[in-house]
Amino acid sequence: MEAIDRPTIQRSATALASDVRRRPALDAASKLEHYGGGEIAAALGRLNPVFAQDVLGALTPGARERALAAAPANLAGQWRRNAAYAEGTIGRMMEPVTAAFAPQQTIGETIEALREMVRTAFITYCYVVDARQRLLGIVTMRDLLFGAHERRLEEVMLRDPFALQAPMALEEAMKKVLDRHFPVYPVVDAEGRLLGLVRGQSMFEARAFDITAQPGSMVGVDKEERLLTPWPRSLKMRHPWLQLNLLTAFLAAGVVGAFQGTIDRLVILAMFLPVLAGQSGNTGCQALAVTLRGLTLGELKPGSEKALVLKEAGLGMMNGAGVGLIASFGMYVVASGQHAGHPVMLALVVFMAMVGSCVASGLSGAMVPLTLKRLGFDPATASSIFLTTATDVVSMGLLLSLAALLVR
Repeated sequence: MEAIDRPTIQRSATALASDVRRRPALDAASKLEHYGGGEIAAALGRLNPVFAQDVLGALTPGARERALAAAPANLAGQWRRNAAYAEGTIGRMMEPVTAAFAPQQTIGETIEALREMVRTAFITYCYVVDARQRLLGIVTMRDLLFGAHERRLEEVMLRDPFALQAPMALEEAMKKVLDRHFPVYPVVDAEGRLLGLVRGQSMFEARAFDITAQPGSMVGVDKEERLLTPWPRSLKMRHPWLQLNLLTAFLAAGVVGAFQGTIDRLVILAMFLPVLAGQSGNTGCQALAVTLRGLTLGELKPGSEKALVLKEAGLGMMNGAGVGLIASFGMYVVASGQHAGHPVMLALVVFMAMVGSCVASGLSGAMVPLTLKRLGFDPATASSIFLTTATDVVSMGLLLSLAALLVR
């Protein structure tokens, strides 16, 4: 194990942690590679456990081993244990267990033990475990303060305490703790053994980061990208999605090209193509935002997908009718002013196309994230790109095809 200058490490760890927490995990790991194991361990110990675990996994094997060797034994062991759990699970964000005692220990003995522990750890509860480390109960600081020193912990502990399962997804755990608001939660395995602790603050920070990353995911921005991400890496993460967007845009262009004769005959239609695309796109984005929010908050129950899709289709029809009336009136005025033929029929085409495209947009806004989730992808991943393709193709195709059929 390398020699560690503790005062020097402590002085630099706070500044180093402040720097790396603003970076994505890969960039943070690159920053830490050049430091000693003690400095890396001290900096990681000051980060959110979820992010610290991601950075630790991104380090080179040599740097990782230096950090694990230099870290306190309980923290290094916790990092190794956390690495066995998948990303997005509670097990990934555990902190080491502190203040775990046997049920036969007295309150007086516990208080004496805590006097030393509180110098290096922030302790909220005491945990009572048996010889196999199974969680039996929790003792609050109030019970220790007012309890007789000769009483045993098993006499004052709160039995059957609430605990989280290590393999549980963060999203599911957030639903369970929503009305509890405890500062820290014990984490157990299937047999009830105490594996670690998770602070409520860490859970909410992790969830808040996922939520802030969602708008970027909708347009193909990776959640790993930050303000300090180097431009070559940003380009690498963003550009493939722009190529996909270009490919889907060609579909919309192909629809317009298929009706080139109609546009040459009715040039006025070109003026209303962006109007339909914009209105139907906004309708789809509204449905998409509501659906993603419902999925994020767990409001969408199994079997309720059909009702959601029908609701968004109905809203699309009503909103399309409302804006379609104004748009069709605008078409009538413009067509009459330019002495174009069939102004009434052109206005009817715009109205029908607006209603149809808004219905399709509402359906797409709900169906795109639901389909992505069913296929096992993040519902927000590039959902805006797929939605834009659907709305552009349908809105332009409807307007031009209706004009070709009805306006002779």
